[in-house]
Amino acid sequence: MNLMAILLTGLLAGGVSCAAVQGGLLTGLVARQHQASATARGTVSVKGRSTGDRAAGLTLPDAPSRGARNRLVDDLVPVGGFLAGKLVSHTILGAMLGGIGTAVELSAHSHALAQVAAGILIVLFGLAQLEVPGFKGFVIAPPASWLRLVRGRARSQAAFAPALLGFATVLIPCGVTLSVMALALTSGSWLNGAATMAVFVIGTSPLFTLIGYAALKAVTTWKDRLAVATGIVLLAMGLYTLNGGLTALGSPLAAKNLAVTLGFEQAPADASTVESAPDGTQTVVITVSSGYYSPSNALLKAGVPTQLIFRSEDARGCERALVIPAFDVEQILPENGDTVIDAGVLEPGTIEYSCSMGMVSGRLTVH
Repeated sequence: MNLMAILLTGLLAGGVSCAAVQGGLLTGLVARQHQASATARGTVSVKGRSTGDRAAGLTLPDAPSRGARNRLVDDLVPVGGFLAGKLVSHTILGAMLGGIGTAVELSAHSHALAQVAAGILIVLFGLAQLEVPGFKGFVIAPPASWLRLVRGRARSQAAFAPALLGFATVLIPCGVTLSVMALALTSGSWLNGAATMAVFVIGTSPLFTLIGYAALKAVTTWKDRLAVATGIVLLAMGLYTLNGGLTALGSPLAAKNLAVTLGFEQAPADASTVESAPDGTQTVVITVSSGYYSPSNALLKAGVPTQLIFRSEDARGCERALVIPAFDVEQILPENGDTVIDAGVLEPGTIEYSCSMGMVSGRLTVH
């Protein structure tokens, strides 16, 4: 097991891939947590601190009395909590995968539902940041009884909610994470599985740290200019995440299906990579590369035994985590090489497929 290669995978690919969903959760939480704390500080001041700060679990010493190093640490506390929670949950998952295999794997349907929930949460963060009536006070905070566990330790309290959210990100893995989970599954022991997932998460941490820190600065140092922009970005990220989950579920409300749902004509199907054999079977080759499946809409004949060949060519992102609900297929494709799927005799209609996050998708049109 090459842990250095796994670390590089996290640094070079995992962070970018996972940031599409998990980065939105971190950004939204950091922004709303700070806004709630800032509002609380405007309530009652007691020796430089407010009762609202203590209630929000975000009380820190006054800024003038703190050095630059302490301020930087305080700024990074929520991000550190999020990453710590993520590291713990993924390490536990890796140990379970290495020890008992597929018994702990969630279905693609469960992943998609979790992603839809994450998208809705990020949208709520965005609406709150934009101060839309009815959403202004929206912020995630642990119950007061939980905060008693860390009472008197302001930094621990500020990290608590992000840690819980980071722990929950195990439910919405990106395509690269799923590939690493497959490595943990074949690692041979619980220890190797835990190390595989832990090293990967550590590799993704620099980008998440940058995302969280930038989000905090956007609502503090640059708040007058970027408060609205932060809300718009969150809203866009939430809609993007929500659409990915809807796509993975094959929902008619997904962006790619809206044209058909609303009665508009869809893009023409392509039969250029379909070959018919003398025995009456047909084979279609779908190229899998960075960010796309090609052709995205393949034209096939109904009533004919069919084989699907997914031909990977330097596939390193989410597109590798292939999900075809109609065939009950959930498979990690190789970076390079062919993956053959027996589709049986097809009936007229359309068959949707996508990566596990719904970010890359395709269709089979059968007539």
